[in-house]
Amino acid sequence: MKENYRAGIVTCAKEDRISNLPEHLIESILERVPLEEAVRTSILSKNWRYRWTTMRALVFHEYFSIKFAKNGAFGRNGFIRIINQILFLHKGPILKFHLHIPDISLDSYKEVDQWMLFLSRNGVTELVLTNSNRRYELSSHVFCCLELRRLKLQNCFYKPLEFEGFLNLVELILRHIDFGARLCGTKINLPQLKHLSLFKCTNVYNFNIQATKLQILTVSACPDAMLLRLLDSPWLLKAMIALQKPIQDFLRLEKMNLSTMLSKLPIVEYFHIDKHFLKCLIAEKIPKLLPHAITSLKHLGLMDFELGDLDLVHSALCLLRNSPNLEKLFVSHSLEPRIDVGPASNHLESPDCLYRTLDQLQIVEMRHLKGSKAELFFIKLLLAHSPSLQNFTITPSQKTDAQKRFDIAKDVMQFPRASPKSKNVLLEPGDIIISAVTIANNHYVEEQREGEAFTDDVSCNLAACALWLKCKLMAGSCKVTTLYLKEQVS
Repeated sequence: MKENYRAGIVTCAKEDRISNLPEHLIESILERVPLEEAVRTSILSKNWRYRWTTMRALVFHEYFSIKFAKNGAFGRNGFIRIINQILFLHKGPILKFHLHIPDISLDSYKEVDQWMLFLSRNGVTELVLTNSNRRYELSSHVFCCLELRRLKLQNCFYKPLEFEGFLNLVELILRHIDFGARLCGTKINLPQLKHLSLFKCTNVYNFNIQATKLQILTVSACPDAMLLRLLDSPWLLKAMIALQKPIQDFLRLEKMNLSTMLSKLPIVEYFHIDKHFLKCLIAEKIPKLLPHAITSLKHLGLMDFELGDLDLVHSALCLLRNSPNLEKLFVSHSLEPRIDVGPASNHLESPDCLYRTLDQLQIVEMRHLKGSKAELFFIKLLLAHSPSLQNFTITPSQKTDAQKRFDIAKDVMQFPRASPKSKNVLLEPGDIIISAVTIANNHYVEEQREGEAFTDDVSCNLAACALWLKCKLMAGSCKVTTLYLKEQVS
């Protein structure tokens, strides 16, 4: 009996279930572990020695790059040397390639150019290139990767060249990109592009694309972007535009107003803008009613907003009364308002300043409140004109003391409400609110906290979204977390 028992143990120990899995499952497992660990599987057995060399996803993320950057670029286990060895041993196509260039001493980007050449010959469909070093001048080989479906670039210089476009590209994220002054408006054809994000890019007026299927547009801190040209897509569902500072050079500013811009967005559902962009749209007279109602709009966001500015108040009321199907309103107040609140609060106090019921409005979020009269009158107006309201969330500014926050809560509780189901929630200053939004089968996470008027979207799948949220909670970086999941838009 004892011998049989021991034999059973030996049999179980010899059994290798992972090695007997189908090849595509083993490949999937290797792609889900850090690249360094995947390479280490070569010491398991002869069967595993070269399995990692056929991986179709190579991710040299920031932690990987920083770890090997400590050894220099070309030293033993140096950053450049390690990547060269991995690519030299690799066999077959590389569909996904992520590279972070750390802040190390590099005489040139010759090796990076060679890697781009290698990728262009291996059918790459997803390329992410982030850079903590000096600005990298994009190699012409990048534009030979014609199978690309997702492209993310950071801290690069776009070198002018004859380039017709990426015919298969679906997602394009550009951060700290200099488009140069010599493009001369060359049009880039992106017929399949659905998601475009621009963050702190320069010379964006030279970035001329044709993307007729664009669904999601994010433009942040790009004051010279030709927005009417970027917004010219009949399928645009989500637009987030934040200039973050006043426009100084009005010579390059396109001639547009609120009516002109909204006419470019016939089916937009999610529209977030900051006060600086809205100021450009209301340079002319602000109409009470637009030529056409924005019937598709369901989410409206006003960022870095000043309810003490009468012109901004007029524009906000114009958007509200012309959005009959609005379901959610988000208002993030300016941290340092500079406008006298007297005229604005007087207008908001008048009984006919809105004169329309917001029948579909269900959720309102207001952040960084200081308890001014204009802010309280605006809250009172929304509560009185929203019969379907379910949740009204208020986050005071960090500069407000406990007594001021108590006064805000006391005043809000006394305001009459059109909705019997309305719930008011007062959050503590500094709480993080995390929103998960699903649009056209793509998932985006947004994080907003005190002091941040605008944040970019982080594209991910639902599993990554859940992991990201779990890390935030485990780190103790948020006390109150609100999660919204929007229904998919076909």
